[in-house]
Amino acid sequence: MAKNLRAKVGDLRQFASVRRIVLDDGVERGVAALAFSNGGGLDFWALADRSLDIGPLWWKGMPVAWQSMAGFRSPHLHHPEEDDGRGYSRTNSGFLVTCGLDHIRQPIPGHPMHGRLPFTPARVMAHGEDWDRGEPLLFCEGEIMQFQFGGEALRLRRRIEVPIGANVLRIRDVVTNLAREPAPQASLYHINFGYPALAPGSSVRLGSRKLVEVKTLPDPSSVSESVSYPADGDGACGVCRLTTPTDNGTALEVAVSFDTNTLPHLQLWHDLRPHACVLAIEPCTSAKMSGAEAVLHSGESRTYSVEICFTMRSQDTF
Repeated sequence: MAKNLRAKVGDLRQFASVRRIVLDDGVERGVAALAFSNGGGLDFWALADRSLDIGPLWWKGMPVAWQSMAGFRSPHLHHPEEDDGRGYSRTNSGFLVTCGLDHIRQPIPGHPMHGRLPFTPARVMAHGEDWDRGEPLLFCEGEIMQFQFGGEALRLRRRIEVPIGANVLRIRDVVTNLAREPAPQASLYHINFGYPALAPGSSVRLGSRKLVEVKTLPDPSSVSESVSYPADGDGACGVCRLTTPTDNGTALEVAVSFDTNTLPHLQLWHDLRPHACVLAIEPCTSAKMSGAEAVLHSGESRTYSVEICFTMRSQDTF
C-alpha cells in the first residue's frame, strides 16, 4: 500500500495519522491526547492524560461515543474520594473508561468507585504510523502505575492498534503486580455509546441472546441500571453486539469482542433518561453480585484483549 502511495503525495499522514494534541479550554485545559484518523472512517482521541482511554470517537462521520456534561475533564480536577468515594461520577465521560486496577463498581472502605485507575495520566512510550508491515496500522503504547508505598504496585501497559483503512480498533493491556505481596486484580472496560449510535430500535446481543432493546430515547421513566452476565464465549472469545437502525435504511453494528479467559463476565449499564441517554457494554473480571477477583501474585502478569469492530449494514440483514 505505502509503496504505491508514496510517489503520489508528500506526506502519508494525508491519509492516516496519529497526532499529538492538547485541549485548551475550560475544565479540559491541558489534557494531552493522541488524535487517530485511520483513513477508513474511524477517528478518535486516545486521552493520554486520562489513562490512555478513548474520549470522542466517530465512525463514518457518526459520533458514536457518549459524552457527559463533564466533557473530558482534566485529571488535576478529579478527586476519586469525594462524594463518599463516588468522585468517578463527576469525571465519567467518553467512549472508553477503564476501571480498576484492584477494585471495580461501588465504593467500599479503602477503595473509591471503580478504583484508582480511571483518569490517571499515562506515560506515552510510543505512537505513530507503521506503513511498512503486512498490515499497515496506527498505534500508541503507554504505561500507567497504581502505587502506594507499602501497598499495591500495579502497572498497566497498554497498546492501541488501528489498521489503516479498516474498521477495527484493538486494545491490548498487560497488568503486572510489582509489589512483594499478592493482590486482587480487577478490570472493567466501560465502553459507552450515546445518540445517534444509541437510538430507538437499538438492541444488544450477547451471542444469540438479546439482552436489551431500546424502545424510546430519551425515556423519562427509565432508571439507571446495570446487570452482569457470564460471558459464555465461543471458545475463548465473547462477542457482544450493539445494533442501531438509521434513517437511511442501514444499521450500525458495533461488535465488542473480548478474551473470556481473563474477562469472563459482561456487564451492561444504561441510563436512558433525558440528558443521560447512555448504554455501556462492559467486559469485566467479576460478576456484579459476588465481586470475587482473582489474585495476581508478585511478578505475575495478566493480559486483556478487547477488539471493537464497526460496520454499516442493510437493515434487511438483521
